[in-house]
Amino acid sequence: MRKGVSIPMLDFYMPVKVVSGKGAVVKNAALLRELGRRCLIVTGGSSARLSGALDDAKTALEQEGVAFEVFDKIGPNPLLSACREAGEAARGCGAEFILGIGGGSPLDAAKAVAIYAANEDLAPADIYKRVYNNKPLPLALIGTTAGTGSEVTAVSVLTDDATGRKKSISGPDCYAALALADAKYTRTMPYDVTVSTALDAFSHIAEAWFTPNCRGITTVLAREGLRLLWPAMKRLLEEKTLPDEPGRDRLYFGSLYAGLVINTCGTGFPHPLGYVLTENYGVPHGKACAAFLPAYLERAKKHEPRLLEEFLGVLGEEYAAVAAAVNALTALPRVGMTPEQAAGFAARWQKEPPKNFATSPGGLTALEAADILAGI
Repeated sequence: MRKGVSIPMLDFYMPVKVVSGKGAVVKNAALLRELGRRCLIVTGGSSARLSGALDDAKTALEQEGVAFEVFDKIGPNPLLSACREAGEAARGCGAEFILGIGGGSPLDAAKAVAIYAANEDLAPADIYKRVYNNKPLPLALIGTTAGTGSEVTAVSVLTDDATGRKKSISGPDCYAALALADAKYTRTMPYDVTVSTALDAFSHIAEAWFTPNCRGITTVLAREGLRLLWPAMKRLLEEKTLPDEPGRDRLYFGSLYAGLVINTCGTGFPHPLGYVLTENYGVPHGKACAAFLPAYLERAKKHEPRLLEEFLGVLGEEYAAVAAAVNALTALPRVGMTPEQAAGFAARWQKEPPKNFATSPGGLTALEAADILAGI
């Protein structure tokens, strides 16, 4: 048993109604109608349209007589200012709920938009204070990538315009009321995006596996997520081609299992360290996190060898093979960060280390984080 627990634990909470399968959006249009008579669709510039998700959403809304407007100004690593602007747009069109469509950035942004829309006086950075007067608008989400699992989590990662830094908000107010899950929307992702998002989902489970809260039903979800993700990732590496339809299904639903896992467990230090690569070197989020997975697993080998053995057993792999595959998929050129640069980046965690550090194997200090950054 894990962590010396002799009785399986059942700590688990996930209030999102998830409806999945082919045609899930149009077939379940009535569920959108239950959220209100008018909505604002929050999305990015292209993925919702190219995937067909935006057209299906419009069809579903029109079918149920729900009026809508589209806000498509959400970029990668969504800015607070864009989310607040979308909140103003929602109030302007009288939206009664928000419908987020896209990858992790639009879905995370939609969670913030729902808060801003209901709280006109909330300044952009005040969302981090987590204090406001009115409940967020109801929220529905449709994913078009297989990575973040944002559809099922109570987390939204946003970028502060003033500092350029990514920072998350989390809590019950960040849950969607409804997630409509259809893997067909992921089929337009190019190979490199497919790889990066798959690495993000895999990182979620790999990091969460070694945290104190990964137990009971969460371990069951983690095992199923790995069972879906790892073979599909190996095929991405070996064949270097886009997945077939079953492969897309495995990656997408694997990412949802991974989302359920981190919703209970959180992540480890690869995520906050990965933000440094994304913010300063333009490395896509999934690859940025995966760049630190080998260092994370090395610490697990030292501090949590039994859990590492269990993890590798689920994958059916030796340690070296997993590290090599992750490195090959990440394919990150050496950044060449100097020790001085690494120390500067790590200074942000000196006074207030993220909880991801404490839950990582053996814990992590800002000084240790600087050493790991300098090795990239």
